[in-house]
Amino acid sequence: MFQDPLDPNPYSQEYAQKLDEQDELGCYREQFYIKPDSIYLDGNSLGLLSKRAEKTLLEILEAWKTQGIDGWTQGQYPWFYLAEKLAAMSAPLVGASEDEVIVTGSTTTNLHQLVATFYKPQGNRTKILADELNFPSDIYALQSQLKLHGYDPAKYLVQVKSRDGRFLQEEDIISAMTDEIALIILPTVLYRSGQLLDIKRLTAEAHARGILIGFDGCHSVGSIPHSFSEWDVDFAFWCNYKYLNSGPGGTGSLYINRKHFGTSPGLAGWFGTRKDKQFDMEHQFHQAETAGAFQIGTPNILSMAPLIGSLELFTEANIEKLRQKSLHITQYFMDLIERELDGMGFMIGNPREDERRGGHISLEHRDAARICKALKEEQHIVPDFRAPNIIRLEPIPLYTTYCDVWETVQRLKTVMTEKQYEKFDNTRDVVA
Repeated sequence: MFQDPLDPNPYSQEYAQKLDEQDELGCYREQFYIKPDSIYLDGNSLGLLSKRAEKTLLEILEAWKTQGIDGWTQGQYPWFYLAEKLAAMSAPLVGASEDEVIVTGSTTTNLHQLVATFYKPQGNRTKILADELNFPSDIYALQSQLKLHGYDPAKYLVQVKSRDGRFLQEEDIISAMTDEIALIILPTVLYRSGQLLDIKRLTAEAHARGILIGFDGCHSVGSIPHSFSEWDVDFAFWCNYKYLNSGPGGTGSLYINRKHFGTSPGLAGWFGTRKDKQFDMEHQFHQAETAGAFQIGTPNILSMAPLIGSLELFTEANIEKLRQKSLHITQYFMDLIERELDGMGFMIGNPREDERRGGHISLEHRDAARICKALKEEQHIVPDFRAPNIIRLEPIPLYTTYCDVWETVQRLKTVMTEKQYEKFDNTRDVVA
């Protein structure tokens, strides 16, 4: 996709401009609402609004306004089938069949549903295996589920330790797959360091030991191609408001390997029934024969509406091409950081190898919190802070340019050389 331009100075702005001229995904930038004179690098927390997403949200509002309750079965996007339509659009992003995916709930409610379904302690197998670097919400959910079974999380939740506080070693995870483990929950990408785990290998190792395994894809789906069905992953769940740009609090998604179709959902609800039986109003649960069985309540139609337009962009752009640009632009970002910010106290805390790196740069500094504030207030760059010392910088392939990356490093250099960060406290805001 990219051929590095012949240029005597690969760190110049002209070089970045030449890279942008080559970028076949550059045309999608105009589809997004980007604040003038600012650089948005926080798409791994909340993706920007696209014009397509705005359009489909307004179309759903118009359907509600003009059709009322008939919007459930009529119009361009009948609400009764919207979760399945979005699932079909999402499936190629995770390497699944359409019926193995459903758009529903939120990340944590979907995790509760999946653990309630697949955590079946028997005999010696009573423990859940996770890791110590995972996002806290996942750990809260696992602790809660263990308590519901009468188990003390301090004893029955096994969390793989990190050797350095940044990364996990697959060997350590595999070593923890003992005959006491009933279920494994891991992230696809670590939210702080951006490490991409070897999902295929971990799944094979878990199954070789008779253990079910599921993955939290919040920090990878929409950024990294996956092959969940080919890898035989048991289940997965993810949000759609980060890389997939569905809007704040957007409805989540889950994947169920078809070999588990027919497994009774741990948390049954009305929308988990077969479509043809749902309005029979019987008190017998007629389970859907797809991943749709794991829905609980009525779909959040207005929350799902922007995802229609957003996924149209992903269908056109192609996840493989998005990943290719992501790897190239993050490597370019790291090269600039090492050259321009040398001696200023920064350390790149994400993996350097393509096959181990997610989509964001994890830049460590002891003054990370106030550097983030200075970037935002003084330089009009939107980064992301994660305790204790990480500046997350995410160049989104659909709307971040190489010139954005070049300019970010220059402005970050200004923040440091002019000590603009010293006027801010080194503490996080309420929402970091």
